Amino acid sequence: MPREIAERRDVIPVLGEVFREHGFAGSSLSEITRRTGLGKGSLYHFFPDGKTEMAEAVLDDVANWFETNVFAVLRESRDPGQGIARMFEEVDRYFRSGKRICLVGAFALDDTRDRFETRVNEYFTAWTRALADALKRNGFAAREARETAEDIVAGIQGALVLARSQDDPAVFTRVLKRLRERTTAGTDQ
Repeated sequence: MPREIAERRDVIPVLGEVFREHGFAGSSLSEITRRTGLGKGSLYHFFPDGKTEMAEAVLDDVANWFETNVFAVLRESRDPGQGIARMFEEVDRYFRSGKRICLVGAFALDDTRDRFETRVNEYFTAWTRALADALKRNGFAAREARETAEDIVAGIQGALVLARSQDDPAVFTRVLKRLRERTTAGTDQ
């Protein structure tokens, strides 16, 4: 059954998966038209600036999802421990328990980073800051909170890469569990 795409927002999740699977450079217009079911004319109607605008729309979608489901939860949770726990749950859900790579992380690893440098930086900075602030509110000293937040975000990204390289999503689940345990270290004193 053909995919129903009536509006620009309908195509963004499909584009996200194409970019996850093929990277920015490897996502050809022919692959994008095949996966979306849209002709080139329709794609350019939705995205007049072409593939770069498509990637920007996908990065906006990722940023909005993380802002709503992760960053705001970390910043605004009355109980920072519950906010941190929810972050791990949402991250596990978003990355499909290690079966889905991080698009922003993938963009950070090749020449695509230069094209989307600000967006990539904003994503990782926002995540690290929001988590560090939640860790501080949960009893960590400022320096320990910053370092732990960096370790956790880096650990999540690394676990995604390792799980993919070994074709074993359970790696991600195990690492996520260990990283989550680290968030209580500052409160045990």
